[in-house]
Amino acid sequence: MDTPQAAAVPWLTVLILVPLVAAVILAFTKSLHRQAKSYGLVVSVLVLAGTIAAFASEFDMSAGGTVQLAETYSWIPSIGVSIAWGANGMSAAMIGLSVLLVPLVILTADSDRFLRPHEEENGRRDAGYVAWVLALESVMIAIFAAQDVFLFYVLFEAMLLPVYFLIGRYGGPKRQAAALKFLLYSLAGGLIMLVGVVAVYVSGPGGPEGFLIANLAGSVTGSDTALMLMFLSFFIAFAVKAPMFPVHTWLPDATEEAPAGTSALLVGVLDKVGTYGMIALCLPLFPQAVEQASTVIMVLALISILWGGFMAIASKDLMRLVAYTSVSHFGFMVMGIFSGSETAMTGAILYMVAHGVGTAALFLIVGYLAKRGGSQVITDYGGWQRVTPVLAGAFLISGLATLSLPGLSGFVAEFMVLAGTYSVSKVIAGIAVLGVLLAAVYILLPYQRVFTGPRPALQVADLSVAEKTVAGVLIAAMLALGFLPGPIIDLVEPVAQQSVAIVADSVSAAPALIEGNLT
Repeated sequence: MDTPQAAAVPWLTVLILVPLVAAVILAFTKSLHRQAKSYGLVVSVLVLAGTIAAFASEFDMSAGGTVQLAETYSWIPSIGVSIAWGANGMSAAMIGLSVLLVPLVILTADSDRFLRPHEEENGRRDAGYVAWVLALESVMIAIFAAQDVFLFYVLFEAMLLPVYFLIGRYGGPKRQAAALKFLLYSLAGGLIMLVGVVAVYVSGPGGPEGFLIANLAGSVTGSDTALMLMFLSFFIAFAVKAPMFPVHTWLPDATEEAPAGTSALLVGVLDKVGTYGMIALCLPLFPQAVEQASTVIMVLALISILWGGFMAIASKDLMRLVAYTSVSHFGFMVMGIFSGSETAMTGAILYMVAHGVGTAALFLIVGYLAKRGGSQVITDYGGWQRVTPVLAGAFLISGLATLSLPGLSGFVAEFMVLAGTYSVSKVIAGIAVLGVLLAAVYILLPYQRVFTGPRPALQVADLSVAEKTVAGVLIAAMLALGFLPGPIIDLVEPVAQQSVAIVADSVSAAPALIEGNLT
């Protein structure tokens, strides 16, 4: 791996601290509670502007495979733990997605039927929601910038707290059960990962910076069985987060009960920590185990693609439907990551961004619909295109992006994953194409049931200016990724090249190592 390039200005530390400090100030300053939404919007826009400034001024987009904006501070040197930040092309893309979605979520927070104005004194409820969203933004930036395995683990666990409260306090009637299920699944995955974190340090080079990813890559030693067990401890945690079949069942319950904005951030960004971790940690730390397990994982990914598709078709609740579509899409990402194809790997990383935009839009738009109709159940609607044409159009475009229509965000990414996988396994790629056909059913059929038909006997307003702004920004992003994916591909392709090369080199080196030991 290339040597990280130090930052002249501690940009990443600033971007992490600003929303976190702002969240604390909002939570404990009563005079700000009535202006919580405006306050959160200003802070999140400043973070977005700061992110653009940081990457425009000091990040070399042509060197996406190199960790840049690097900062390293000693934390617990006795056990090799550092506070280390940095970003390569994949990190930059995910941080950019995070800071784009947060202000959009805050802008239309009151468009959620679970977040309508409440009588709670001094707007404390609204302030709490915005504060947790800002805290979550801080954690999202931090986890995608973390360059220390122990720090990554701490953040992996820390992100559970804001999500738990965003679901359990601000969600629907069964919010507490959904939040608890999310927490238990995530904690179980995290505990399994902790065993691997300890084992990695013991098996690595050690020293005061022994947990740095750059120092651990290629340096974790042990028997094949030990390395496989370490790999599985990380992979299982990431599979729960991704989410993959069969450890995905927490997601539909969480999104059905969570506010739409929370679901947009959870599935659009936070669940990408699973696929991000597979690339950023599993591949460089355990390349031989990745090669040995790749076929089994690709089969599991294929099951996720089909299972998610069929369950989406069977879903009666729109939020559950979008959740299951994501199970299917994460299957495509995981398949691309473990295919061993550079094209598929690049497509998988691009897919992470494209899916984040399209699925966030779907969750938010379903939230706008549910606020007006008071329900998320498909059969409670019909003919709504006649009364809310802009909302219907936004849903359709977002849905078409989800089913990878050419010209929208999902097409190039899904094509690259399938094309790259085909070069490795024609059978797996061929079966995976069925997921594309299922997508047409689970998007177009609900659209037909909800928006077409006779005009309903009701009067509801179409999208507000704020809601149109959010939908417009996300649709513009879908079109940009559909027609001009080149800049993102150029940014993340070096990461894919490095990742595939690490696994390939480990496989080619293994016979030579065995031969050397025998002689």
